[in-house]
Amino acid sequence: MTSASMRSPSFVGSGTIQFIDKVMPEPGPGQLVIQIKANALCGSERGQFYQGSTITPGHEAVGTVISAGAGTSTPIGTPGVIFLMDYCGECRSCRGGWTNQCLDKRADMGFSHDGGYGPFELIHENIFFPLGPGADDPASQWDWAEVTMLLDIMGTGGHALERARLTRPDSENLLITGAGPIGLGVLAMAKITYGAQFPIAITDVSPYRLRLAEQLGGIPVNVALTDLKTGLSDYGLTSVDCAIDTSGKGAARQMAMEVVGKRGGLVCVGHGEGLTLEVSRDLIAPEHTVIGSEYFRYNELAHNLELFHAYRGYLSQIITHRMPVADIQAAFTLFFAGATGKVVVEQ
Repeated sequence: MTSASMRSPSFVGSGTIQFIDKVMPEPGPGQLVIQIKANALCGSERGQFYQGSTITPGHEAVGTVISAGAGTSTPIGTPGVIFLMDYCGECRSCRGGWTNQCLDKRADMGFSHDGGYGPFELIHENIFFPLGPGADDPASQWDWAEVTMLLDIMGTGGHALERARLTRPDSENLLITGAGPIGLGVLAMAKITYGAQFPIAITDVSPYRLRLAEQLGGIPVNVALTDLKTGLSDYGLTSVDCAIDTSGKGAARQMAMEVVGKRGGLVCVGHGEGLTLEVSRDLIAPEHTVIGSEYFRYNELAHNLELFHAYRGYLSQIITHRMPVADIQAAFTLFFAGATGKVVVEQ
């Protein structure tokens, strides 16, 4: 018997995506097959786009259950989102709820195992977060592109704020370096958390993204036109209580550390380049904190779903482009050109 096949995008390198036939996945014990409805693009896929990938990328995937293996309990037709990290559920980190720090992780979906740019994705049930009634329920009407915001936008953004509160719980303002989708997500979650009047400066070199950040309530600073200190002073800020770097750029982190006030902190969210510190001057004397923030915990999804329903209209501004998966090549080219917010491909 010949296995069924599906058409999936193949990232062959040099910024080229082709479509190939792959075997349709079948669920084993404890597994689900998800029919993908949408997947959002992410800057962390830059390497896969330009250098190629042997697996199907995509780690901001949403869809419905179409088949289930033995030992599962999720009904067919259930809509939900897929958590990036296939955590073991048994280690010390997982038992404490820190599923983003699993000590025996099985996979990073879209990086080590086929992800959500294909039409179907095979996952372990534990990383599927159900949204509510099954797809057959006429009351269940989901805008799938918007649902992707529960992942990197709200999840990673909200977790970074949680980490920021560890560095400076009495913060009266915030700086975000990088107005890409993650930076915009941090901005939106901070406005939801602290209120519309809470001052949040955000830097970038893209006028498009800075306009979008200002639309979301941020204080835009174009660091291609001015240095950070001058840009902040234009808005009456001489220092910031906490900075969150989403750019992954060493220069952005260095600039942020120069404007963080006493007892302040830097949260590093964006992977990439480094940071140079003089311990006595930069850490001990001002009691600065430098801390990392990696993705988010699975157990944060429930609260974020409540926020999604309450602030859906505001959050949806972050999504600026929706394209069919057939146009995924154009979607990635547009996204990495920089003049977008969140870009989502839909099946």
